[in-house]
Amino acid sequence: MADYKDILTGTLNSLVDKAKEFAAGDTVTGFVDKVKGAAEGSQVRSIYAQGTSRAKTYGRIAKLTLESNGDNEELARVYTEIGRLYYEQAKDAPEGYFAPLFAQAQEITKRILDKEAEIQALKDEIEAERAAQDIDVEIAEFEQIVNATESDGAPTAAPSDEE
Repeated sequence: MADYKDILTGTLNSLVDKAKEFAAGDTVTGFVDKVKGAAEGSQVRSIYAQGTSRAKTYGRIAKLTLESNGDNEELARVYTEIGRLYYEQAKDAPEGYFAPLFAQAQEITKRILDKEAEIQALKDEIEAERAAQDIDVEIAEFEQIVNATESDGAPTAAPSDEE
């Protein structure tokens, strides 16, 4: 339920931001200035009260719609769980109109297991190739490398101070 509260909070914050953007716009500001300048008294207050009431109503509609959508998703999960539990309970002896649905579920399950087995085989193949390509290299001692290089006739490093 916490996810729905986060969604609801985010949506309401978004609505508030949109309302602030709209209210800060030139059209609204100009309209408000005209209303202030043109009329005072009960008619302006009535229009303001009406607008406020309508904004609250739209906010409430948005909130209820989000809550309703969340409840519908939760209900769908419950139905899915009921179906899964019933399938587990009655899969060996399906009755009536459940029989073709159970057959479909078994067929789909077999396809999924086949694909998972193929995926695992491919992963094993990749791992075997990787293991075959690994080369163990021994690093010789520094002096062995220098001696081997000198015996091949390759130029050696500059003479040291000891010579």
